[in-house]
Amino acid sequence: MHYEGTITGLEILDVRFPTSLSLDGSDAMNPDPDYSAAYVVLSTDRVDGVEGHGLTFTIGRGNEVIAAALEALRPLVVGQKISAFTATPGAFWKHLTGDSQLRWIGPEKGVIHLATAAVVNALWDLYGKLAGKPLWKLLTDLSPAQVVEMVDWRYLTDALHPDEALEMLERLAPTKPVREAEMRAHGYPAYTTSAGWLGYSDEKIRRLCREALAEGFTHFKIKVGADLQDDLRRAAIVREEIGAGRTLMIDANQRWDVGQAIDWTRAMAVHRPLWIEEPTSPDDVLGHAAIAKALAPLQIGVATGEHCQNRVLFKQLLQANAISYCQIDSCRLGGVNEVVAVLLLAAKFGVPVCPHAGGVGLCEYVQHESIFDYIAVSGSLEGRITEFVDHLHEHFLDPCIVRGGRYQAPLASGTSITMKMDSLKDHCFPNGRVWRELQNRAQQSK
Repeated sequence: MHYEGTITGLEILDVRFPTSLSLDGSDAMNPDPDYSAAYVVLSTDRVDGVEGHGLTFTIGRGNEVIAAALEALRPLVVGQKISAFTATPGAFWKHLTGDSQLRWIGPEKGVIHLATAAVVNALWDLYGKLAGKPLWKLLTDLSPAQVVEMVDWRYLTDALHPDEALEMLERLAPTKPVREAEMRAHGYPAYTTSAGWLGYSDEKIRRLCREALAEGFTHFKIKVGADLQDDLRRAAIVREEIGAGRTLMIDANQRWDVGQAIDWTRAMAVHRPLWIEEPTSPDDVLGHAAIAKALAPLQIGVATGEHCQNRVLFKQLLQANAISYCQIDSCRLGGVNEVVAVLLLAAKFGVPVCPHAGGVGLCEYVQHESIFDYIAVSGSLEGRITEFVDHLHEHFLDPCIVRGGRYQAPLASGTSITMKMDSLKDHCFPNGRVWRELQNRAQQSK
């Protein structure tokens, strides 16, 4: 698609929220996160003043490192014609990830890839706003050939060939309008992690479980991995609150060795978890495969992906039958293009995609990708459910809406990620109003 104009600027903001004060987001590996965003604004020379907004999620320290990587990407973006991206998003993705010197500090992983995600997602936000469509609708309306063009197929063709992906997409294309109507009418199923943070008191867990039940949630996830007896006790509280007929998931956030993961999860089997999430190192494909094989008799699946660094690692996890649930992350992967690559791989292997969300902006992002997956890629809701955490949505102009335990299809154009100007200013680190007040309070208490 051709759109007039040139990208003239790339603004970078280090935005942080002091969530560690309330232990929101706390787990066995990350006890005191401050939900943060390396935030990008792409400006253009268009008379309508349209901008593309994007972010990469972090949990505080290190956000400034991603900001520095974003600065390194600036020459690859500023000065480019808008149509260079909108006409061939796949070619532009290769342009961003193909600079040989920047690629050396990846390749396609780590800080440079997190920065790439923010830029790529900002480009898709710009595209959606120009087209007047929410991201899920923009992607759904692309032809199968255009979707295939988005993907960098290098390293993937031993598992999925572009021609095979094209055939998969073309097979579902005639029935896309039926599934789109369903999403508009009913939304996409969600699960909640809001009651499950490790630092919460028993009373808070009970209260949040009851509130989530009243809101229509049927799937609940809790954090585990620090202390087995405490995990068993907390799981018992959640199971008591939600009842035997609802679903419990557990998440260890990479805390265990392989053998420990098997033993610990076996001990947790009494509470009938649907899956164990991130049981070990996210890079350990064979370890995940061993855990999956050991837990299969207990009907406990393995879920992972929020720290999977690129499409190649997902390919290997799928090839090795190492995961029962594929958990994409909108910012860990290289933005929308690479997310689509993983959606196609998961559909080929018949593994449901259950995205990671929760961090600031992640729920806003993944609702689009889940809806697109259902309408155009997988054509199925079986086993699929997307994470929701009720934190920080008030800072967005078009926050996600979850009603009756389901994400409602976004209607505003773009990726839903544009933050309110006051929120950006107040939470910029270290000189925004919120951080100055915290520093003054800390000095006064000394």
